[in-house]
Amino acid sequence: MPMVEQKCGCEVGQATGEERRGAAVRNDSTGRYVAAVGVAVVAWWLIYRQLAPVAAWATYTMLGLEQGTHLAGAVEFFLFDTPKVLMLLTLIVFWVGVIRSFFTPERTRRILAGKGESVGTILAGLLGIVTPFCSCSAVPLFLGFVTAGVPLGVSLTFLISAPMVNEVALVLLYAMLGWKIAGIYLSTGLAVAMVSGWTIGRLHMEHHVEEWVYQTKAGDSGPEQRLDWVARINYGLETIREIVGKVWIYVILGIAVGAGIHGYVPENFLAGIMGKSAWWSVPLVVLIGIPMYSNAAGMIPVVEALLAKGAALGTVLAFMMAVISISTPEAIMLRKVLKPRLIGLFLGVVTVGILIVGYLFNVLPLQDLVTRGHGLR
Repeated sequence: MPMVEQKCGCEVGQATGEERRGAAVRNDSTGRYVAAVGVAVVAWWLIYRQLAPVAAWATYTMLGLEQGTHLAGAVEFFLFDTPKVLMLLTLIVFWVGVIRSFFTPERTRRILAGKGESVGTILAGLLGIVTPFCSCSAVPLFLGFVTAGVPLGVSLTFLISAPMVNEVALVLLYAMLGWKIAGIYLSTGLAVAMVSGWTIGRLHMEHHVEEWVYQTKAGDSGPEQRLDWVARINYGLETIREIVGKVWIYVILGIAVGAGIHGYVPENFLAGIMGKSAWWSVPLVVLIGIPMYSNAAGMIPVVEALLAKGAALGTVLAFMMAVISISTPEAIMLRKVLKPRLIGLFLGVVTVGILIVGYLFNVLPLQDLVTRGHGLR
């Protein structure tokens, strides 16, 4: 009997030693990963600080363009904004990927399931900010919410908030135009999402959801895997590959459009057609923006150029929100889940909310914030 006890004790001691060595290896690996990320961030910052002088040198010395010409202005804008936006996008998407490792679709669904409608609406709006889903990828998650018993209004709040209050756009706006404009975008987008979802929830439109949705039961995904920091950093790197690898071409196209506006549109020309005095400009840009579909990162250079040329803040915000939150692909996907009347109501309520945002911020004395935005030259 004593021999058995001694043997068991040795096995336990050996297992404990192996666990300790495994933990030490994991800690060492985590330390190296964190140190590498720190070095990469410092290198990123040093390169970022040199973008403006390098763009000016390339435009006026290497290419020999004459300063003050339309072409030179457009080229300098393009050469400066292209690496700037792509570098910002890469950094932001990495941290978004790390955040996404905490807010998986299953965890998001569990957070919202079982909550009251008022609390659920607030949570859905806030979760839409921190969970990086575009308007198309948010639709399958919306389906999961409905099948899990999340109220329709709460589910629609998330469906609006996720693409409209885009965390990439939020940080890019902060970096290029300052925290005040970024804060306006955040607060108004969140308000539109919450009020729209709450309004639709009050109308009790559940019978306009396709019958098969309620017949589908949300499956239990089982226990959620706990990730260490090495896995989360790898998740962030994989997110860069997935998102930046797909949207970089749209970002460059957006910068090219912004460069054309910056270089060739006369100063204050847009004030006549997108300024405060043009009352029809807000519904016009919303109508133009709805059939368009672009990611938020590709819209920011266009927004920057429009504001620099005298377009009104409210009009530009309305245009950006319409482009990134209401898309034709999203409407087509929603038709598989919602009946036409509810889709029409959903699009109508969101459109009205965006129009209100546009008119409100054209009326308020906020245009001086644009000229003080540190991203405008």
